Order: sequence, then C-alpha cells, then structure tokens
Amino acid sequence: MSEQMRRHESDHDVPWSLPIVVRRSKTSVTRHVDVLEATARGVVAFLDDPRSQPGGEWYDAVAYWRDAAIRKVVRRGDGQKLEDARALGCVTITHGGTEEYAPAEASVFPPGPVEPLPRELKKLQVGGTEFPDEGLSSVPVAEAVVLIEMSPLVTLTTGKAAAQAGHAAQLAYEQMPAEVRDRWRESGFALRVVTATKKSWAAGGQPVNVMDAGFTEVEGITETARASW
Repeated sequence: MSEQMRRHESDHDVPWSLPIVVRRSKTSVTRHVDVLEATARGVVAFLDDPRSQPGGEWYDAVAYWRDAAIRKVVRRGDGQKLEDARALGCVTITHGGTEEYAPAEASVFPPGPVEPLPRELKKLQVGGTEFPDEGLSSVPVAEAVVLIEMSPLVTLTTGKAAAQAGHAAQLAYEQMPAEVRDRWRESGFALRVVTATKKSWAAGGQPVNVMDAGFTEVEGITETARASW
C-alpha cells in the first residue's frame, strides 16, 4: 500500500490520533519555529522510546495507530492542567529558546481514539495554538541530521504546522537507512525546520513528502512539508 493510500484512503472506523501538548504560557512566550522543532523531535523521541518498541507498554497502541492515518492533534496547556496530563505518561522535549523567548516544550502521548479522550487531555484546548513567528531556527546547519521544509504556499497555525512537521519527522525516521537513524539518535534527533522558497519547493526531490488530508485549515489533499537527510 502506498503512503498516500495508507494515509488518506484507509482509516479505522473510530479514528486514532497521536496526542501532542505544547506548553503555551502567558508569561514565557515561545517562538513558532521552536514549537515546530520541539514537536518534530518529540514525535521521533516518542517512537524511538523503548515503551513504543516491541514488548513496550505503548507498542500495541502505536502499531494500531500506525496501521491507518498518522493523525496527530496538537493541544496547548500550562500549569497544573499540563502537569496532570503529563502524569498520564508521555515523552517531553524542551528545545530552543533565545534571550527574548522561552524554550518550547512538547509532550507526546500514546495514541488512542480521538473520542473519548482521557479527561486530563480533554481539558486542554486545540484552539489558540498560535506562537510568534519571530526569527529562524537556531539549530546550526552542520548539527541537523534532518531538514524539514514547510510549504511556502500555505499558511498554517503553529499547532497545525507542528503536526505537519511531526509527520515529516516521523516519515523520515521510518524511511531513512538504519545507519542514518543511528546517527540521528546519537545527535538527540537534531533537526532544522525552515520555510522553503517557492523556487526550491517547485524543484522538489526530497525523499519525504507530507500530504495533508485537508480536514482542517487546508482544502483537499495538500502537500505541507518535506524532509531530507
């Protein structure tokens, strides 16, 4: 089954998603690009975690979810509500930050049905996941094993863009040669997220192409992100 067929024409009767929660604080503001990179790293760290591997406590849920659409839902949280959600069990990545902006925090939870959700996750909002788009990635080009390029042709909220970056990182992790995956793991899954120029986007040629199904924010099947290593 092709990846496009798998992601857009085959799904479970009750769709499953990978819940992701990003910290959004009124007092410690985070940059858009750092949220995208934290989420992408978090998704891969979650998939690489022993709990998600054969024999691990999350393995069956991950395998069932991965057998259909790789749907991800990004929520926002802070304070006690976020801590209550994290107590369910997750992988959390803290990433980025500048003198002016706080590091991003992304927590990735085991997949499950979109409804019903655990009440600790249901309390957290899907809307309002917008962060200031200030500056470029702070990850040096030489350190990034994977480059994720976002489409210059669509405008996405931070939450939606983070989900697409997470898709790209996941597909890169699944498709890259084992020796590259080992090197990526050793780097702490170092990656850069950039917005492609229209010229480079038109040229294409990257090994990973993310095609969004168009359920939210974009109309119809739309290419939103790419990844290369």
